[in-house]
Amino acid sequence: MSLNIIFMGTPEFSVPTLRSLIDAGHKVRAVYTQPPRPGGRRGLDLQKSPVHQAAELLGLPVFTPVNFKDPDERQRFRDLEADVAVVVAYGLLLPEAILTGTRLGCYNGHASLLPRWRGAAPIQRAIMAGDAKTGMMVMKMDKGLDTGPVALTREVEIGDTMTSGELHDRLMLVGAKAMAEAMNKLELDELPLTAQPSEGVLYAAKIDKAETRVNFGEPAADVHNHIRGLSPFPGAWFEAEIAGRPERIKVLGSELAEGNGAPGKVLTDDLVIACASGAIRPTKLQKAGGKPLAAADFLRGTPIAPGILLASEQA
Repeated sequence: MSLNIIFMGTPEFSVPTLRSLIDAGHKVRAVYTQPPRPGGRRGLDLQKSPVHQAAELLGLPVFTPVNFKDPDERQRFRDLEADVAVVVAYGLLLPEAILTGTRLGCYNGHASLLPRWRGAAPIQRAIMAGDAKTGMMVMKMDKGLDTGPVALTREVEIGDTMTSGELHDRLMLVGAKAMAEAMNKLELDELPLTAQPSEGVLYAAKIDKAETRVNFGEPAADVHNHIRGLSPFPGAWFEAEIAGRPERIKVLGSELAEGNGAPGKVLTDDLVIACASGAIRPTKLQKAGGKPLAAADFLRGTPIAPGILLASEQA
């Protein structure tokens, strides 16, 4: 026995779950993903999503609707006669006609410990808030934003220096295994559902470019969490005067350091930077158009002298 599944996902994060469902013996009737977007060096080529590419390699039918407002799109979904839809980072809000368009409904793999960090950027927000743990949850979807009952939870610790990229890769694999386990239990009618608590709700708003500038006017722990929460993308940054002109420098890794001074003041040759309290040391840096470099390598080519005061206000 196996379930007939419609899979709905778009980025690289979703691909291991698609593969895990097939490896578990389930039949994927079709894959839904975001339409191809402009990409390439000049942004002129249409590029298929990672899920789209994986589905084609697996020989699976792929559909890329812009939305589900068209009655014909909704009917095509129902005509697949799937037992269940599995959704992982699809990127579209699903109307009730889709949520109820399969025999057993839609199940979502969400990268947080709900109800904490509902919404678009749970991985980044958990790190930026200094959370010690997060996880993957399999949830039965309803009309709300990540409000449905939870079927399965897998917790993951967040290390003190872990970046959002590293946590993304860990949760990607944990989530794939968890969803396959959940669908196996669903097939046996052994998947319990538990309503989310009403307390502890937090929303993980999409990362805005305006919040990517490092604010050294915050305590060192908050600056460190901000940096690692935005690494590797979009990347936190500060501005320093290099060769007589201001230049934006991304900080892709950091650690807490000893030192005190005016917020934004460079304290040492190895770029210990004072914060409102305490200090941080960047461990990986990148200039615009350059490659990410370990801080020691970066500073050999682009020294930033002690005593310089880096701007601490938000852009």
